[in-house]
Amino acid sequence: MNVIGIDACGKRGWVGVWLVDGAYHRSMVEVQLESLLARSSDADVVVIDMPLGLIESDWRAADTCAKAVLGPRRSSVFMTAPRPVWDELDYLAASDKCLSITGKRISRQTWALVPKLREARECWLKDSERIYEVHPEVSFQAMAGGKPLMYDKRSWRGQALRRSLLSAVGISLPDELGEADPVPTDDVLDAAAAAWSAQRIATGTAACLPEVPEQDIGGRPVAIWY
Repeated sequence: MNVIGIDACGKRGWVGVWLVDGAYHRSMVEVQLESLLARSSDADVVVIDMPLGLIESDWRAADTCAKAVLGPRRSSVFMTAPRPVWDELDYLAASDKCLSITGKRISRQTWALVPKLREARECWLKDSERIYEVHPEVSFQAMAGGKPLMYDKRSWRGQALRRSLLSAVGISLPDELGEADPVPTDDVLDAAAAAWSAQRIATGTAACLPEVPEQDIGGRPVAIWY
């Protein structure tokens, strides 16, 4: 069983952690997501830490549910605006569109994700049967038996906790990650957590938020899997 978890990593592009039969196999980095997917074309399941499914006229239930279950880590989830907002060309137009649809504006921090979001959605729309959306903090909390994680992923204690959770489920990250070594530690950990959820999807043991996914305009499920 081959699966890959992918996380965005700033100017480096995208980092992927590959599992074979649930164990760490290798890490990969590519500037373009499409290139990373090409290198993992034989993966049974691909998961990406990025909003993929969008709805037309409201905030997504997936994000609301994720915030509700994460407790102290709820701030790691940003509310994903309706699809028409992401079609705008600049922040002010997008913020105005969001206000007109939902009654609220989006932040500049959220709008900064638009290049990565569009890139990920383009890949998902081409291969929605194999690609799923995840949120690593939801995955880590599931590894911890549903118990909220008390330490931020960028802190020393937070990274030690997340690495120990991965080890406990059979994902032992090596001390040297090859091409992924320059990638920030939290991005590698997030990709590994995403890969754990990919393995669960592949084996039919995953769950999703919400339990009954919404659907986008094309009938595709809009959910966060873990």
